[in-house]
Amino acid sequence: MILKPIVPDLAAYPDEFKTLLSNAMIFDSSCSKNATVIFIDKDGGYFLKFAAKGNLEHEAKMTRYFHSKGLSPNVLSYISGEYDWLLTEKVRGDDCTATKYLEQPERLCDIIAERLVQLHSTDFTDCPIENHTELYIAKATHNYYSDHFDKSLFPDNWGYKSAEEAWQVVEKNKHLLKTETLLHGDYCLPNIILKNWEFSGYIDLDCSGVGDRHVDIFWAIWSLFFNLKTDKYHERFNDAYGRDNINEELLRVIAAIEVFG
Repeated sequence: MILKPIVPDLAAYPDEFKTLLSNAMIFDSSCSKNATVIFIDKDGGYFLKFAAKGNLEHEAKMTRYFHSKGLSPNVLSYISGEYDWLLTEKVRGDDCTATKYLEQPERLCDIIAERLVQLHSTDFTDCPIENHTELYIAKATHNYYSDHFDKSLFPDNWGYKSAEEAWQVVEKNKHLLKTETLLHGDYCLPNIILKNWEFSGYIDLDCSGVGDRHVDIFWAIWSLFFNLKTDKYHERFNDAYGRDNINEELLRVIAAIEVFG
C-alpha cells in the first residue's frame, strides 16, 4: 500500500468526520479511479473512503457482515448523501504485497489458499448479498453491450482476442456458475491482511456475496501471477486449495466474464 501525505480541505467532508480528521496525519491511499481512500493516522488508524452516491452501499453491507464473522474491520460509519462515505477501522498488519511476504512466495501461496478454503467453508446464513452470481452475470452483460472490453491484465493462457470470443464463452457456460459459497469477490493479495503471517482480516469487500468459488480462485491465482511476475504458483495453489474442488475450465469462464469489468 502506497501512502501519500495530503492536507485535506475539511470543508469538503461531512461534519461527523471533521473531529477525527483534525490534528491527524492524513494520507491518500487510493488505488482505484472509482473511489478515494484516505488513511487517518490517529489512535489505531482509520480508513475513510468516498465515492459517487450509492457506490459504497454494497461494501458497507458486506464489510459489516464479514466483521460479524470476525473476517474484516468494523464499519464505524456509512453515510449516503451527495456522496457515499465509509469509515472503517484499520486492520492490524500488512497486506500480502508487503516485501516480507513476497520474499517467501511458496509460504504466501499456501497461506492464501488455506485461508480461502476457510472462507469458502464459512456459514453464509443471513448474508445480505445472496445473489452474487446473478449480479455478476448481469454486470458483464451490461458491459458487453456497452462495448466495455479489457483483457490487458490477463495472462495469455486466460486471454481472449476479442470481445466476441469472450462473450461466446460466457453465453455458453454462464449456467455452470453456482451460488453456494461466501466469496470475497476480489481475492487479491492487496485485500488480504496478515500480521506476522497470521490472518488478520479482509478489506475491499465491494464485490463479495454468495456465489461461485471459482471467482475467488481465479483472482487468487491471477494475483500470484501479477504480483510475483510468474505463473509457476498456479499448480501449487491448486494443491493447497484442493484441486478436486477446482474446475480449470470454469476459471476460463470467469476470465471471460472479467474482461467485461
